[in-house]
Amino acid sequence: DSRDRSTDLSGDALEACALTWGGSVIKRVILPDERGQICRTLEDYADNEKLDIILTTGGTGVGPRDVTPEATREVCDRELPGLAEQIRLRGLEQVRSALLTRGVVAMRGNSVVVNLPGSTRGARFSLEVVADLLPHVTRMAQGGGH
Repeated sequence: DSRDRSTDLSGDALEACALTWGGSVIKRVILPDERGQICRTLEDYADNEKLDIILTTGGTGVGPRDVTPEATREVCDRELPGLAEQIRLRGLEQVRSALLTRGVVAMRGNSVVVNLPGSTRGARFSLEVVADLLPHVTRMAQGGGH
């Protein structure tokens, strides 16, 4: 609710990370903290766009409008709790309030959805914590071996 394209610094940081690592950014959208709209967007990106990795930033805190984890759980088939736990654990190296993030990492079909904090520093750091595993997750989801 508090961002537009000109103030979406965490989105800019995540896009830069993806491009630096050889990925591509297919879609980028700013949504209000509205559970139904988040659900519909995640469903579209996974089912219709067939995106391998969907990153969200923001909406993972304890505020009354922070509903991204609930929306993610609603539309996903399987959670990857170890990745979300690692994000929180490693976040403690940066700031104690990392324990307050409720972000999840989960699968919808062959797409992996990663909820990241809304702060630029937190989003970038959290993505870096799990980025090396995401190609493996997507290969496995598509039927590839270890």
